[in-house]
Amino acid sequence: MPFDGFVLAAIRRELEEKITGSAIDRIYQPTAEALVFNLRRARERHRLFLSAHPTNARVHLMSAPVENPASPPLFCMALRKHLEGGRLKKIDQPGLERILILDIEARDETGALAPKRLVCELMGKHSNIILVDGRTGLIVDAIKRYSHAVSRYREVLPGRPYLPPPAQGKFNPLLLREEEFERAILTQPLELPLKDALQACLDGFSKTLARELVYRAGLPEEMILDECGDYELKKLWRALQELIIPAEKGQFQPTLAARQKKYIDFAAFELTHLTGVTRITGSMNVLAEQFYAQKEAGEELEKQRQALLKLVHKELKRLHKKFSIQEEQLSAAQEADEARLYGEILMANLHRLEKGLAHALLENFYDPQHKPVQIPLDPGLSPVENARAYFKKYNKTKNALQKARELIAEIQQELVYLAGVETALQQAASLADLGEIKEELAEQGYLPPENRKKTGPAPRSPELLTFTSSDGFTILVGRNNKQNDYLTMRLAKSNDLWLHAKNIPGAHVIIRADNRTPTPTALQEAAALAAYYSRARHSQNVPVDYTLRKNVQKPRGARPGFVIYKEQRTITVNPDEELVARLAVPQK
Repeated sequence: MPFDGFVLAAIRRELEEKITGSAIDRIYQPTAEALVFNLRRARERHRLFLSAHPTNARVHLMSAPVENPASPPLFCMALRKHLEGGRLKKIDQPGLERILILDIEARDETGALAPKRLVCELMGKHSNIILVDGRTGLIVDAIKRYSHAVSRYREVLPGRPYLPPPAQGKFNPLLLREEEFERAILTQPLELPLKDALQACLDGFSKTLARELVYRAGLPEEMILDECGDYELKKLWRALQELIIPAEKGQFQPTLAARQKKYIDFAAFELTHLTGVTRITGSMNVLAEQFYAQKEAGEELEKQRQALLKLVHKELKRLHKKFSIQEEQLSAAQEADEARLYGEILMANLHRLEKGLAHALLENFYDPQHKPVQIPLDPGLSPVENARAYFKKYNKTKNALQKARELIAEIQQELVYLAGVETALQQAASLADLGEIKEELAEQGYLPPENRKKTGPAPRSPELLTFTSSDGFTILVGRNNKQNDYLTMRLAKSNDLWLHAKNIPGAHVIIRADNRTPTPTALQEAAALAAYYSRARHSQNVPVDYTLRKNVQKPRGARPGFVIYKEQRTITVNPDEELVARLAVPQK
């Protein structure tokens, strides 16, 4: 994880300057594994965020408020009881371990000052936040409680003595001499990649920082320990000193690396080994907040996406099964025609038949050669009754066939609709996009409608993607059915050019005419956008239809996103991600 011991050291140094001596005004627990402390020092106000999340554990100042539950969890209530009104006296970090200790002085029930210690253990799935009595060393409570049934090493329960996490046997690089460093790294298995050996023996090092150290030493990233001699080890030691010496003085170079506006890594030092990235520098607290805000937003986006995709896939599976049943009904068409034929032949030959026959061999007058057919009969029925039974069977089957054809047409329309929803879900880029799709699914009856207040702000117009062609034409793209309907049926003008991937679920695309005729370049680029924002994103030679907006209509009662169009032409293009990035207009 990028939140390593050096990152925590950089954060601790900034926290010492900004919040030591602050009073704790209020404590919140927005999620099961996170806390927010509202702090006050003179005229300064700060929010301290602490998380024991299995993959996103961290501590840093935060700028934006968070939504809190209506009733505080038990651990939050315990913290309010023991810490609110107290003062943050000291912030400590043992060596370069991912442990931050907040020493807080608050008053107990008698009004006497009582030292408390909040221990933040930021260790992946073992992360925890533990409140400890500063006088007795006993645990008051923890955000994650567990007994010896979970850990043989220690129990984290109220009233138990606090024990720090078990030592990992790593060396503090701030305290190592060169010969100790060489011995430490050579104790690792020789087949290990060098970067893994560094992380395994040095405290405070993440994989990112270990790769950076190897790069600064001028060694190949995939070099294994067995290939290292004295020369390579000395280069590693010198590179390590470039990090250690400033760190000992509290001099860090917090860096956040981004690629195409997506944060990919951060560290307490400049990340020189990364190529093709934008490097953002600044406060370690601020950079950590930015990184995890984007990361958690992405995780929440993916979580909601998968939940909605699961619903859509369930509906698709149901429809395919229903479709198979109706196809079996259609296969009964031959049987229906046969029943009608038997009935007509029997009615034409009543004078030759009598009650009690099990079958009758009669000429088929519809056959050019009048070949005889053998017709099964019910001996308990008269010839007329047998004929009527066949006609009844024919009519029943014919009605069933008509219903089956109608159902198949409805199922096919719904399958096309859900395929479009599936594509929109897969390509949704924000929680707002998913919210629109979720609202649409509720309107179509796939989800229960959410309770909405009757009063409140008016619903906003869907946010469309905006592009500018190489020769200056504005191109608008909808990414889901709500956006497509809004773009095509409300926003676009009659002489704008409308595009859509041919017979493929995807986006509606509009080229704004603005009293001009779109150029071949604008048409080609808009078509490439239509192909990219369709189910055929990863295909080649995608056909895209285009026509004037005035030739596009939405049938009454049609599902969201469905339109019919005429006088279209077709252009074949390849989806181009680089083109999408180059033509995109930044969102405000």
